[in-house]
Amino acid sequence: MNLSGKLLIAMPGMGDPRFDHSVVFICAHSDDGAMGLIVNKPARDLSFDQLQEQLGITRTDRSKAIRVHFGGPVEHARGFVLHSADYGGEGTTLQVDDQFGMTATLDILEAIAQGRGPSESILALGYAGWGPGQLEGEILSNGWLTCDANPDLVFSDQDDGKWTRALKTLGVDPLTLSSAAGHA
Repeated sequence: MNLSGKLLIAMPGMGDPRFDHSVVFICAHSDDGAMGLIVNKPARDLSFDQLQEQLGITRTDRSKAIRVHFGGPVEHARGFVLHSADYGGEGTTLQVDDQFGMTATLDILEAIAQGRGPSESILALGYAGWGPGQLEGEILSNGWLTCDANPDLVFSDQDDGKWTRALKTLGVDPLTLSSAAGHA
């Protein structure tokens, strides 16, 4: 099972407070492990304008605003831009599927500042990572549900509602979820 391009939806009581009510976009998944970005936890203390200033990136009048998120607990000082597939940095973009790409180099931030970037994007600081078989084990232990990634949900500026919206794509009412795991 390859989960690249899918969403993980954290189950109540999964045990790791860093992922409480998280929605994670899986950028890469293989036998070697998985890498994803939390798409519903905005960074409260850093804006894209502040980041551009820190990095010495000059904005133009065509610059687009991009939201900054907590992408996960690994390498939280490193930035990853999850974006629509209409942008591709030569040799620097991971094309996840026909709707999403991920670029982790400075050129995409410069392109966004100059109005040449992707039509949709979010910037994640840090990422979520799993070793070989770890994510599969967490799914089997009822830590995560999976669903298809929809650009309208992923790039929505309504971060507080993404967890509930993701569950509803599966026909799951969040009020019916229990934090107790069970196996039939």
